[in-house]
Amino acid sequence: MSAVIDRPDQSNHAGPSQVPDSATEHPVSNEDRLNLLIVTHTVGNDGQGRVNYEVVQAALAAGHSVTLLSTKVDETLSQHPRGTVVRLPASRVPTRLLQYQMFALRAAAWIRAHRHEFDVVQVNGFIAWTHSDVNAIHFVHSGWYKSGHYPFRLSGGLHAAYQLLCTRLNAWCERWAFRHARVLVPVSEKVSAELVSLGMSRDKIRVIHHGVDNVEFSRDLSQTSQRERFKLPEDPFMLLFAGDLRNARKNLDTVLRALVKCSPNVHLAVAGGVASSPYPAMAAALGVADRVHFVGMIRDMPTLMRCADAFVLPSRYEAMSLVLLEALACALPVITVHTTGGAEVVTEECGIVLDDPDNETSLAEAISLIASDPLRTREMGQAAQALAATLSWRSMAARYLALFEEIAKTRKAARHTVRARQETVSMKG
Repeated sequence: MSAVIDRPDQSNHAGPSQVPDSATEHPVSNEDRLNLLIVTHTVGNDGQGRVNYEVVQAALAAGHSVTLLSTKVDETLSQHPRGTVVRLPASRVPTRLLQYQMFALRAAAWIRAHRHEFDVVQVNGFIAWTHSDVNAIHFVHSGWYKSGHYPFRLSGGLHAAYQLLCTRLNAWCERWAFRHARVLVPVSEKVSAELVSLGMSRDKIRVIHHGVDNVEFSRDLSQTSQRERFKLPEDPFMLLFAGDLRNARKNLDTVLRALVKCSPNVHLAVAGGVASSPYPAMAAALGVADRVHFVGMIRDMPTLMRCADAFVLPSRYEAMSLVLLEALACALPVITVHTTGGAEVVTEECGIVLDDPDNETSLAEAISLIASDPLRTREMGQAAQALAATLSWRSMAARYLALFEEIAKTRKAARHTVRARQETVSMKG
């Protein structure tokens, strides 16, 4: 299946781009403009896709040209006059494992044919069998496998065996990709340490944390409560948990056990799909079903966060939690654990970071400490919001662009050196 290239008709382009120029105030000069290639499965509005989206926005606003080699891309980016989308349609082979391998092979073939057109090539983890200038690393499968909380074993049946196979193969492919990248950009110091444990040199690692939309997730204390919209009771202290409820990695089970040990006035709102989830039954078995409110998949997360008093996420493994940053931006005290990526940015002024994700007693004590002190809760929320202001999407994207420009300048200087040596040899000859 061949790639599909989307290029806007610049002759019909009138007026400003749909991509806002707020990402940068100082567009680069013509001679410093770069031609960037970013390879990723998705460029959109959440998770890893949101990170890529913000980087692309900033690059276009700065005057650079960007080509996206991807399967799914937000349409506003493909309409920019300096944006090109090369779509690799999703493969029809069975299983996501084989689909990703097909993408990696096809992406590598396209890059080999077009590499000379670009100043910088950025990939995301293992996504193509090719060398790269920058590898942005959002998850490390070997880190999850070695975390001590990995749940799958060969003896666990066919599904568990398949998951184990996927994890080990992805870990091997990622290590290959890391070795074939000039610069590694982990999303947290936690991931950086995992890369070092894999034998990667610290000299090629640049940590760039995720950003957050501090406008979208701002909290206006004058706003009236919208708990009724989500069928949440008005009076209790409301904790918020958000994550994938289909597996145990996000660790809702420990939150539920901790809730048993908390005051009856502490309730929990849970955002996430409950289909095939064991947690509603678990809440009932623990006797806290009347205090746990499963609100389902939520698109309007900022409004839900404004209904909460604190955020809890004791994930057993996380590279970098975007929802944790969003909670900080929404002025929520955060209760998390060291195994959760993003915990490294949480200070004692705005949250509590625990050591053991499975210790429900410590978690219950942390929850109770915040829930019992409204003044402390308010002060921690203010500190959380101030911290989030330093972690904007804009600042994150600026660090990526600075790295791209540094790589391009280094390569340009190297080419000049080689050319000068060739001229010297020619003159001597």
